[in-house]
Amino acid sequence: MVPTADPKEDKVYAKPIDQLEAFEFNAKVADVFENMIERSVPGYPLILDIIGLTTEHFAQPNTCCYDLGCSLGASTLKIRQHLPISCLAIGIDNSSDMVERCRANVARDHSQAQIEIRQEDLRITRIENASVVVMNFTLQFLPEGDRDNVLRGISDGLVDGGVFLLCEKIKFDNSNQQALFEDLHLSFKRLMGYSDLEIAQKRAALENVLIPSTITELNERVSRAGFSRTELIVQCLNFVAILAIK
Repeated sequence: MVPTADPKEDKVYAKPIDQLEAFEFNAKVADVFENMIERSVPGYPLILDIIGLTTEHFAQPNTCCYDLGCSLGASTLKIRQHLPISCLAIGIDNSSDMVERCRANVARDHSQAQIEIRQEDLRITRIENASVVVMNFTLQFLPEGDRDNVLRGISDGLVDGGVFLLCEKIKFDNSNQQALFEDLHLSFKRLMGYSDLEIAQKRAALENVLIPSTITELNERVSRAGFSRTELIVQCLNFVAILAIK
């Protein structure tokens, strides 16, 4: 990953906030997002490596490889760095603050494959001639009613042998299992230096914004979209990566 020019520590929720607003990917979050996601998602560096590995294994010459919800470009650059030179890496994000910083990060990377960063709503993105599509903790932020259409568009836009890598936070049907993984994730965030105030305020801000699914629900969605096979390739606590093959 090409780091940001001046990585900043996440202090977004470090002080008490009287009127807590719903979480959004604004400038305040974009400025610290690299630090925020590494301290919030267990196994995140491994996920980035898996994105690179998957790209190297499945990317086909003269095709496009998409990163839907590219944020600062960490996964987009992993894709680019493992592509044949004839391929095009395309990063999509609807946040102008993220796209601005992503383009700056991309400018410092000198991989040979072409790259394009677009500011647009991925729900209207047309996937074309794709051999690899990645959604790195993005689907969970879309309205549930839009998710099937997005996945169907991905499937329709993949060439034969193309793959979709879906990384998501998950929930569990079993209440004991849900409680266990929530407690372990809480301990992880404390280990990463977050205070109980930061954890509580961010959790409240994310309520009704980040809506996770179970693994079963994710597999069913992917199957409905037209994929013939799904494999769970990474799980770290309640965060997973699912590889779907067309």
